[in-house]
Amino acid sequence: MDHNHLQPSIVSTKDGSTSLYSPRFNQHYHNPNGAVSESRHVFFDVPGTANALETTGPFNIFELGFGTGLNLLLLLEYLNRAEEKTGTKPRVSYTAVEAFPVKPDIARNLDFGDNSFLNQNKSLLSQIFETIQPGLNTITASALIELTLYHGFFDEFINKNLDSPPVDFIFHDAFSPTVNPELWTPEVFLFLKKISHEQAVLSTYCASSGARAAMAVAGWKIARARGALGKREMTIASPSEKKLDAFKRVNEERLAERYHRGDFDPGRDL
Repeated sequence: MDHNHLQPSIVSTKDGSTSLYSPRFNQHYHNPNGAVSESRHVFFDVPGTANALETTGPFNIFELGFGTGLNLLLLLEYLNRAEEKTGTKPRVSYTAVEAFPVKPDIARNLDFGDNSFLNQNKSLLSQIFETIQPGLNTITASALIELTLYHGFFDEFINKNLDSPPVDFIFHDAFSPTVNPELWTPEVFLFLKKISHEQAVLSTYCASSGARAAMAVAGWKIARARGALGKREMTIASPSEKKLDAFKRVNEERLAERYHRGDFDPGRDL
C-alpha cells in the first residue's frame, strides 16, 4: 500500500523555523507562530528544564511524540549553554516514543531560522532517522546524551519493562486529543507517573479539560501555565504539589469526578 500521501510536508512558522504538517493527523507538529519558540517555552522554560540543566544532574527525560526531534536538538543546545555558563556537563538519558518517524530527507531539509547552533547540528536528526529500526533503538546522540528511541506504538512500548532510572522531566508532545485520543488517557498518565521521580514535572502544550481530567484520574497534581505564542494556556503537572507552587492549580478531585461521570468526549478538545 502506498503511504506517500501520508508523509508530512515542511511548513514555515513565524519565528523563522520550519515545522511539519501531518496529513495523517491533519495537524501541524508545532505552533505555526513558531516551532522553536513554542518548544522552548513549553518544554524548557515553563517546567524549569533549562535551569535544571545548569546543575550537575544526571537527568532522565521522557518524550511522548519524538516528532522532528526538535526537543532533542534543543536539549543539546541547552547543555552546550550550561557548559559555557557554569562549566557543568550533566549527563542525560533521553527516552522517546514515535510511531511514525520522519523520513531522513525531510529531516535534512528542516531549517531553524537564525539559530546557528540548531542549523549546524541538525544533521544529528537525519542520522537518527536513517538508522532507527522498528522497536528499541539506542543511540549516542552526543557525549552527554544517550537516546533510547522506540519506533512503534506507545501501547507496545509500555510492555517492554525497561529498567530505567526514574524520570525527571516528561515532554508530552503527542498530537492533540481530538485526533490522537489514545495518548491522553488515564492509563497513559498512570504509566508516566509510575516511571517518574516523585519530584518529576510533566509539561504539555495541551490545555484541554479532558486531558487534565485524565491526568487527575491517574493521580497527578495539575496546574495551568501561560501558553506559548498566543495560546492562552498550557498544562504542567507533577506528583508533587510543591513543584507547582508557582502556578495556578486546578481542582483535580472535581476533574476526576467529571471524568468518571463521562463529561469528556475523547474526540473533542474540551
